[in-house]
Amino acid sequence: MRSTLVSQFGDPRQVIALVDAERVPPGPGEVEVALSFSAINPSDLIPVTGAYSARTTLPFVPGFEGVGTIARVGTGVETLKPGDRVIPIGASGLWQEYLVRPAEWCFAVPDDVDDRQAATSYVNPLTAIRLIEALRAHFGSMAGRRIGVTAAGSAIGGMLMKLLAGEGARPVGIVRSERSAVRLASDAVGEIVVADAGHVPSTLAFDAILDAVGGRFAGDLIGQTLLPGAAFIQYGALSGVPVPIPAIQARPDVRFSFLWLRTWVHAAGRQAIEEAFAQSFAGFRSGIFSSRIALIYPLSRLDEALAHQEDPHRDGKLLIDTRC
Repeated sequence: MRSTLVSQFGDPRQVIALVDAERVPPGPGEVEVALSFSAINPSDLIPVTGAYSARTTLPFVPGFEGVGTIARVGTGVETLKPGDRVIPIGASGLWQEYLVRPAEWCFAVPDDVDDRQAATSYVNPLTAIRLIEALRAHFGSMAGRRIGVTAAGSAIGGMLMKLLAGEGARPVGIVRSERSAVRLASDAVGEIVVADAGHVPSTLAFDAILDAVGGRFAGDLIGQTLLPGAAFIQYGALSGVPVPIPAIQARPDVRFSFLWLRTWVHAAGRQAIEEAFAQSFAGFRSGIFSSRIALIYPLSRLDEALAHQEDPHRDGKLLIDTRC
């Protein structure tokens, strides 16, 4: 079968190889999923670089998000049957044609959610849902709260802006270029501001920040924009650099927390995850979680897909068609 493989850490375009792999039958309690579409997310590529080498075992198949159809079931599996559409989660491995995964880590896709939607229904929507729940826990009501969203031009940034507005908050999308601000101005929910490391407008003041960037930029936002009693939640590190510890230590009046979807998923239990997916699917029906798909690449052209992923002018998510 067609697959990808990372045998050493490094530049994803250099170290992710296309390979022929053995198709392994599912064991007891397992299912084989014939994958249809897999998404490309920053969270797929960061482990490839070696950023999480302490918890990443080589070699591995990348890809955390996608959708497929049950092809074979192992003994003891009664909840799934061949032909069922599922979203397999719990570990990487979705950038290949077939995947064997424990049945308990596969979640059914409703008939009214198509494969392209399903392929993007996990990482961003469930992270966004968890972030909103964390803000509710901190504030109770978010009505009238001014909440900043970094990397607001991303797919999840747009989702968070819509969700915050639905909570009665005043979302402020923070982007790092005028080009991004202009692009978002036509359809963004809430205010859009331009800020970058060393260039944070002095007029900004937030009750909370949802940060996907980290690094010096996050440190500047913490020091210059957060009001006393504010919350700062980091859920990504697009800069590849941690939030500066001195910036955190200098603000004892701010509540800091980190939200990693992987950690929650492995602790939440199946019922909680099913409920989160139900919210995700409802968000697709309402349009809140719909992601613009820029292009779909066959797995055989993964090198082109990875080059497109790095393009700063990319407008939308990329999918991999694992069947070709």
